[in-house]
Amino acid sequence: MTDYRTQVAIIGSGPSGLLLGQLLTNAGIDNIIIDRVSKDYILSRVRAGVLEWGTVSMLEQAGIADRLHREGLPHNGFAMAFSGRTERIDMADLVGKKVMVYGQTEVTRDLIKAREQSAALSIYNTEDAQPAGFDGSSAHITFQKDGVSHRIDCDFIAGCDGYHGPSRKAVPQSAIQTFEREYPFGWLGVLAEVPPASHELIYANHPRGFALCSMRSNVRSRYYIQCALDDKVDAWSDDAFWDELRRRLPREAAEAVTTGPSFEKSIAPLRSFVAEPMRFGRLFLVGDAAHIVPPTGAKGLNLAFSDVHYLFNGLQEHYFEKSDTGIDAYSQKALERVWKAVRFSWWMTTSLHRFPETGEFGQRIQEAELAYLASSRAAQTALAENYVGLPF
Repeated sequence: MTDYRTQVAIIGSGPSGLLLGQLLTNAGIDNIIIDRVSKDYILSRVRAGVLEWGTVSMLEQAGIADRLHREGLPHNGFAMAFSGRTERIDMADLVGKKVMVYGQTEVTRDLIKAREQSAALSIYNTEDAQPAGFDGSSAHITFQKDGVSHRIDCDFIAGCDGYHGPSRKAVPQSAIQTFEREYPFGWLGVLAEVPPASHELIYANHPRGFALCSMRSNVRSRYYIQCALDDKVDAWSDDAFWDELRRRLPREAAEAVTTGPSFEKSIAPLRSFVAEPMRFGRLFLVGDAAHIVPPTGAKGLNLAFSDVHYLFNGLQEHYFEKSDTGIDAYSQKALERVWKAVRFSWWMTTSLHRFPETGEFGQRIQEAELAYLASSRAAQTALAENYVGLPF
């Protein structure tokens, strides 16, 4: 058996694990990251790309925001389309803030590069990672790599390993409570090397179902349409997708859509999930290990980074101020923000999608809700405040 010793062991090298590791490394707190997959696999995953300004600030704090500011697309607003019309939500005017469009894959790439330059240890392609001892005076993780057993002894474990990872599973069921809502539809999404239909995102409510016009850059577009959960990607040709997308958009937006061959096409289910609490002794759940939101409100990555904010501050207090106030408050602080984001994502989802029970009455209610939003600065301000991200 090969043994390691570190202060903080991190399971998962997605964005949250990498950001936590970078912040800890910069602060002089030793950490090791392990992951069950390879670095190339992590970089191949296609994810969302709307960053709250608080997320941008955290990447600046970690020292890896140079490329983001060169290549990212600052957005001062976004559009809500319904009843054949489009209403712009001017975030900069309403709340004095904006968001940044920069792909999650690019965030991950920047974080991996910074970690490699720092020489901090990351171990990929591990098997059977098992957190243990976190309810006592010390913690450890055992895992396998290339047929050899390994153990990491540590002060704390950060479970940044997603919904299916081992961290939450290591907690006794009697110690954790979960809340879940599965939505009765999915999103069919495509990536294409075409300019976006608009310089800002368009969220569309339509009797045929939801649609979203987004982008990764000025030459790469990301589009989504609501689809049935049992739909198959193979049933959707590119032409069929483009036709359906344009049907769900107001005329001006539909005419602005540039079509082309997709290079990625997938269907994702939508769900809301929260696990409480998020701390178990020396084990902390971070990001998707503790909560999942539907992508409608663009909160998934941003919510994971707010968890990192609370946990990193608490660990700094522990090591440099000899105080456990921050880590003791981690779960409560994180969950307060989590539930607000869950509420907002639920509101966006229920306001914009067609549910099986919607019917004509439900469609009219959605349209009335959106019409009220368009006519009320107060309602727009509340929407903008949540969209740009609530304070940490």
